Amino acid sequence: MEKIKKKQSEAFGKRIYLLGKNKYGEYLWLEEGKWDCDWYWGFGYVESYTNNRNPSRARDITCHTHIDSLIFKKVENNYLGHRNKQSNLEETTLTETESWEFSDLMQSFYTLKKTAALYHRGNSHLTSSHHLSLKNQDAYNRINKIEIPQIMKQIYQILER
Repeated sequence: MEKIKKKQSEAFGKRIYLLGKNKYGEYLWLEEGKWDCDWYWGFGYVESYTNNRNPSRARDITCHTHIDSLIFKKVENNYLGHRNKQSNLEETTLTETESWEFSDLMQSFYTLKKTAALYHRGNSHLTSSHHLSLKNQDAYNRINKIEIPQIMKQIYQILER
């Protein structure tokens, strides 16, 4: 797979980081994380834009997906454990080592995001018939104010260096 230069830009008021280019010629960008709905982190969004080479001048988004729909899954008996294993990716900004580190951090983000939701709501909300509450405001705050921001900072550093 060909390695291309790392790049940051902006689209629709959000900072974005180039991940690579797919086999259709679309550049794929990771959108910067954002504190959403006043209780969770929106992060891991991968987008392509109508202005493929200059997203800051795009009029619209052509594709919006989540990083965990592209990796951390099995496709045709191959486990896509890291970013550079994505089947339709032709060019990447990440070395093999960076791809593993990026993927590990993203998986940690998703794990912590789910854990924070559990601590916020008190349970998984599959049923309302049990009486156990796991609400833990201190743990929820630690995850959202310290741990997830640390993960995002590391990811941005990988995408910038």
